[in-house]
Amino acid sequence: MSLIERITLALTAEPPHGLLAGDLIEGHDGEHREAAVLVAITDRPNPGLLLTQRRDDLRTHAGQIAFPGGRIDEGEDAVSAALREAQEELGLNPALARLLGEADPYCTVTGYWVTPVVAVVPADLDLVPNPEEVSDWFEVPLDFVLDPANQRQMTADYQGRRRTYYRIDWQGRQIWGATAAMLVNLSRRLA
Repeated sequence: MSLIERITLALTAEPPHGLLAGDLIEGHDGEHREAAVLVAITDRPNPGLLLTQRRDDLRTHAGQIAFPGGRIDEGEDAVSAALREAQEELGLNPALARLLGEADPYCTVTGYWVTPVVAVVPADLDLVPNPEEVSDWFEVPLDFVLDPANQRQMTADYQGRRRTYYRIDWQGRQIWGATAAMLVNLSRRLA
């Protein structure tokens, strides 16, 4: 069974015991805002994953590696928001995305309840990053980021509290925080 077929099957199954019990949901005290990201898997024999690098001068999450995504606007659902954001950030034509399903939602420490929308997109797309938000984009091997051996657990102090997070290092890039946690959640579904 291919990795894409395994992911499709895993998205229809119940989450593993304890997955939503708080171990990989940072949590936030107060109101939550709804958001969605596109987990865009490239359609090739060894699938990749499209990620963006945010501009270094942005007010929030400057320079971070992320899935294309953002807030869910009024009248949108997670799928339409994720596809809209991917089009705005990378010029990804929504009609090219073959939806596989939604992965486990993730609540960030900054108060976003994020729904990862998983889709397969054609390989080697001519994507153009939006210079107002994205400094670069790249493709990382999907099997690499989903391999627990590459998912390092880290700790840091944030707002006076010791926090644990995941980090995945690939070719000098650090995938961490919510993006890495959503990948860890997905890899746990595949286990």
